[in-house]
Amino acid sequence: MSRKLAAVIGALCLGAATPALALNICVEGAYPPFSEVAPDGQIVGFDIDIAQALCGKMGETCALVKVDWDGIIPALLEKKCDAIVASMSATEERKQVIDFSAKYYQIPNRFAAKADAGLTDTPEGLAGKTVGVQRGTIHQDFMETHFPDTELRLYGSQDEANLDLAAGRVDALMADAVSLEDGFLKTDAGKGFAFFGAENHFDPAIHGTGVAVGVRKEDTELRDRFSEAIAAIRADGSYQALSEKYFGMDVYGD
Repeated sequence: MSRKLAAVIGALCLGAATPALALNICVEGAYPPFSEVAPDGQIVGFDIDIAQALCGKMGETCALVKVDWDGIIPALLEKKCDAIVASMSATEERKQVIDFSAKYYQIPNRFAAKADAGLTDTPEGLAGKTVGVQRGTIHQDFMETHFPDTELRLYGSQDEANLDLAAGRVDALMADAVSLEDGFLKTDAGKGFAFFGAENHFDPAIHGTGVAVGVRKEDTELRDRFSEAIAAIRADGSYQALSEKYFGMDVYGD
């Protein structure tokens, strides 16, 4: 057998051993600018572009599965999708149920309210006030832990929370700074509203190690492949290009 023929057969055998996967990726579609439904019905955003970039780097094809936030971990466990790319923080609580890749971004968490509300971001300053947060998020956990005298109003999506702040049905919101700024404060509905207080409220026990790709615990090989792909798109600059496109900065964090 010639060396050339042997090389071809070897390559074919290698390809057969690791066939391309058709990965189903759970996304939310209600968390702009990370994930939202465009007027034409397409799901777009930073999470979506990251998911496609990672699948491309892994040599796999991806299909997006839109799932409400409350049901996104159950959907993964029920094998309705193979991974979650939905701005989900890798927290110790979630690690009891699923596993995570290396992080793909980490940004500050902030409060927003009417610009002239005169609120302070302390437990005393927000005692008796109503703060909106997305249900089942690190922001709900943070508020329940550090602001026990604040009334929480829980929402199925960040869009719903933004609408209620604009309508005056809550005094403030707690969410990640980029989602609040790009998804609300920079919009027409957000005129007259602003951040207040510290530039980052962070509790490592609650906020975890950054936003990462979620996978089932048994899928360790897939987890590692996502981690390698994240490192690869950082190394080749495609990550930074996407981050600049959406945010004008690198949101990877320290």
